[in-house]
Amino acid sequence: MTPAAPGGGADAGKQLRVSLLQTAPQLGCVERNLAKLHAELDQLTDTDVAVAPELALHGYFLGALDEVDALAADDQRLAGLGQHGPAVIAGFVEHRRSDQYNSAAVIDRDRVTVQRKLFLPTYRGWEERKHFRPGGRLQSFDLRGARAAVLICNDIWQPPLPWLAVHSGAEVLFVIANSVRSHSVVQVERAWELLLAHSAVVLQSYVVFVNRSGTECGQEFWGGSRVLGPDGAEIARLGTEPGRTEATLDLTELRALRRRWPLLREARLDVISRALETLMQEED
Repeated sequence: MTPAAPGGGADAGKQLRVSLLQTAPQLGCVERNLAKLHAELDQLTDTDVAVAPELALHGYFLGALDEVDALAADDQRLAGLGQHGPAVIAGFVEHRRSDQYNSAAVIDRDRVTVQRKLFLPTYRGWEERKHFRPGGRLQSFDLRGARAAVLICNDIWQPPLPWLAVHSGAEVLFVIANSVRSHSVVQVERAWELLLAHSAVVLQSYVVFVNRSGTECGQEFWGGSRVLGPDGAEIARLGTEPGRTEATLDLTELRALRRRWPLLREARLDVISRALETLMQEED
């Protein structure tokens, strides 16, 4: 975790304008997916950050491909997405040495930051451990006057991760996903509704959720991208089809809320640290 205080001073980053790009990438067609993303970005005129789904450049079910056109973090095809003006968050298959990662590129002008997915589901129909190595750390970073973190799909289902992100200074949690229609204890759409609202309210944060649309290998991705405020209310939302929506995040009001109701000051890292140490010793 990268330690940092919330970004910006009293006059910095009062608002963050975000665009949600709910796309339907074609499996394995990196150049085509990039072209469509460039076309979407070309239409944005008043946006600070544009957000595309998990694996937006590659598609999800990699097991159906003979070969994957994975990209290195310094690939100019990634950096080129930053030429339109907004910072861009987009999921891709990252190649590094002999490994592949399910990663998110955060492209801000000429800077590319990579967040790798930490928890890879490999159960029922999910096979991510067959294709990816898990990332090793969660980052928070400055982005257009806000402090932000990126959680990739299953990562937000692990309660410590959004908690760690916020206690590292994050004010905005960007959550990118490839979620298909399914049912476990509850319908997956309902589960996501609860997860996102809980993170927004309990962690006093904006939550920007971008899921993909379309079908792939017989699975239906349900979209439902949205932005939630720290009161849990939806500021913007998309349906099931590919589309775009915008929202303005009031960072001044968020910072004032955190001062009025200083819930995040009660982290009790000492208690957490002792409990973790005990659990780790029990695993040895």
